Amino acid sequence: MLYSSAASASDRVYDEVKELILTNEISGGELISEGEVAQRCEVSRTPVREAFLRLQAEGWMRLYPKRGALVVPVTDRDARDVVDARQLLEGHAVRAVVAADSATTPLVESLRRNLEEHRLVEHDDIARFSRVDAEFHQHIVAAGDNALLAGFFTGLGERHRRMTTTSVRRDPAIAQSILADHAELLVLIERRDADGFDAALRRHLSDVHDLPGDPR
Repeated sequence: MLYSSAASASDRVYDEVKELILTNEISGGELISEGEVAQRCEVSRTPVREAFLRLQAEGWMRLYPKRGALVVPVTDRDARDVVDARQLLEGHAVRAVVAADSATTPLVESLRRNLEEHRLVEHDDIARFSRVDAEFHQHIVAAGDNALLAGFFTGLGERHRRMTTTSVRRDPAIAQSILADHAELLVLIERRDADGFDAALRRHLSDVHDLPGDPR
């Protein structure tokens, strides 16, 4: 990514720290200091402070004067909210796609390319795996042709990515389950089976994220 000189240091620190949070290189509940990050990113503390303020405003961390920044963990409630929102948005998008005669084929082609890329990701590259996973679902919502919902899903997708990374780190076998589930979701879209997609997506989200109270 290219940065302008004026904001380059702050933007770079913001991007790097956020990526570390999304990929669980910095875990929820961990306290990090401006000094640590400044040393890691080879910048002064001022751009780190600016980046931390942005990350706090977005809900990724809480700042404690003279102590550092606490990375906000994903609670069970947070995870449930993300899953519920995804179910609504993706289900709505697929119904819109099915209702539009010309929308299904382009979406299926995009998802097929994504799935091919996903299968080629090295098993230990969890950061890339979770990013391509999030892109699969972003394609679905974008195909629903509602710019407002697609924009909302972009932010939601970051939380989705963080949760997926956590799940795959917890159990690497989940990666293969995700690929199999995505193949099933693709087929259901190709068949224009919105109800089947809803049911399969619900199972997929439940299995991947292992939320308390979910039926097995």
